[in-house]
Amino acid sequence: MTLPHILLSLVLITATILVIFFVRAVFYKQLSAKWRYHLWFLLITVLTLPFIPIHLLTGLSFFDKGRQQITPSAQERFGFADQNEQWMVDFGTSVSRFDDTFIHAAFVSIWIGGMIFFLLLTLYHYAKLQRLVKAASRIQNQKVENAFSDCMAELQIKNKLTILESTAIQTPMTFGWLKTYILLPKNIELYLSDDEIRHVLLHELHHYKSKHIKVNYIFVVYQIVYWFHPLVWKAFKEMRLDRELACDTEVLLTLGQREYKAYGQTIMRFLERNSRFLYLTNQLHSSKKALKIRILNIASFTGESKRRQLKSMVVFAVLTVFVIAQFPFLTATAVSTERYQFDESQAVVEDYSTYFAGNEGSFVLYSLNSDQFEIYNKEKSVRRVSPNSSYKIYTALMALELGVIGRDDSWLDWDGVEYEDEAWNSGQDLKSAMSQSVTWYFQELDERIKQKNIQSFVNQLDYGNKDLSGGLNHYWLESSLKISPVEQVELLHSFYTNQLGFKEEHVQFVKEVMKLEENQKGTLYGKTGTGIVNGHAINGWFIGFVETETDTYFFATNIQQQDHAYGSTAAEITLSILSSKGIY
Repeated sequence: MTLPHILLSLVLITATILVIFFVRAVFYKQLSAKWRYHLWFLLITVLTLPFIPIHLLTGLSFFDKGRQQITPSAQERFGFADQNEQWMVDFGTSVSRFDDTFIHAAFVSIWIGGMIFFLLLTLYHYAKLQRLVKAASRIQNQKVENAFSDCMAELQIKNKLTILESTAIQTPMTFGWLKTYILLPKNIELYLSDDEIRHVLLHELHHYKSKHIKVNYIFVVYQIVYWFHPLVWKAFKEMRLDRELACDTEVLLTLGQREYKAYGQTIMRFLERNSRFLYLTNQLHSSKKALKIRILNIASFTGESKRRQLKSMVVFAVLTVFVIAQFPFLTATAVSTERYQFDESQAVVEDYSTYFAGNEGSFVLYSLNSDQFEIYNKEKSVRRVSPNSSYKIYTALMALELGVIGRDDSWLDWDGVEYEDEAWNSGQDLKSAMSQSVTWYFQELDERIKQKNIQSFVNQLDYGNKDLSGGLNHYWLESSLKISPVEQVELLHSFYTNQLGFKEEHVQFVKEVMKLEENQKGTLYGKTGTGIVNGHAINGWFIGFVETETDTYFFATNIQQQDHAYGSTAAEITLSILSSKGIY
């Protein structure tokens, strides 16, 4: 989970809480107490979304049609002495980017530290409850026992519950995950009438019947996870009030109108009584403010009409749509921009890990004749990253299409800036600029093409996330524009077969400048790319295709590391795999 994703998640979570508060306030009379309580389950959904992997929500999966591990020989991995490796020399431009690693690490450390603190605090209170249970005794008064049995029968609760009494508490409470306990103050029969005891027991049993006890533990977990968010704490405080109001409503429906007033008076008996166990229990006690709201709710209660229930469901459904609309934003980030949704029906998953020799990355191969993909590392093969110099193929194609350059007129004068790569410090034509990966040449082409036209072409190409917001000179250099290895291969196939609507002569000219070398097996075309951020090579590409007598194979290799992830390394990996498969 990245820092931007965390911040986006918190913004949307905050918005959801505010919307729920707004809905509760505006539609208070239309919402029943039960449905007001149910609104908070939508918040739980939103709080969960940031932790759900994208593929579980998008159905992104790969069908493994047979996995095999191919191990390269030493000659295959290192033996390129007979090939022209000049094109594998790395040329790259280092870009400066703000490194949020420390901030991210600090935030996560504080977050985890806070969770550990509140988890330990919760466990402390849980241990107190367990000691309380051990010290408690079974109900001694037969009237209370009989009242408990009658209430169980009235609510048709067949499960066996444990009811105890204790001198250490002042208010009735219900708790327990696997085993439910109802704990009453010692000698409650001495200061409560039989009817009041019945009210207390019905209240606690309705908590049990409505699953409030187990659900409460789920809310506690989320309060631990989001311990730092004040609105989450406020939301859960309101949720607990809504839960009590919902429980009160159920009790009133059980009692009948004649006992409404008496039930309200029973609740008031526990105004000054409280036992604190960090929300691990459902207690009859309420604060003065909450008690006032509960008493007003009881005093104005006239039943639950079908019309009100219908209105409640409509409001809940509308708010559910609002939550569902957040799915693309809150799932380990937006599916449409950071991951490519790939139809895997024609894909075979292979294990080429030995070739990568510790490098994190992926390899994608597509056969024109068999119309089949081979993929190594399916997760990374659909993850979008900056294309860097591999994008220059399409800058050249755009420039040719718009007449910015031509086959016999592609010369650009040197911009006069001294570069570390001596080959860049002179004028270039398209062929030399592509072979030497001269960044300034392609940046100049972008300037002449204009961003509006580039955006139009990128949309036409359906190039990755199509995001040029990084700026005209930098959008493809470890910036906003991103593409996945699978998309690189699909786009190369469309380019090769000219399905993109470009002039055939321009496609053929770009193919010519992409040509790297040939041997007895075929001809290799391609482009490397190296992403260098703050002096560290973090992203290496090699994309292209191999023409043989019997087939054409399209490939994309991408590697990523903290450093030393060069395009030349990606090229060596690619050539090793192609050699092992007898392709090139």
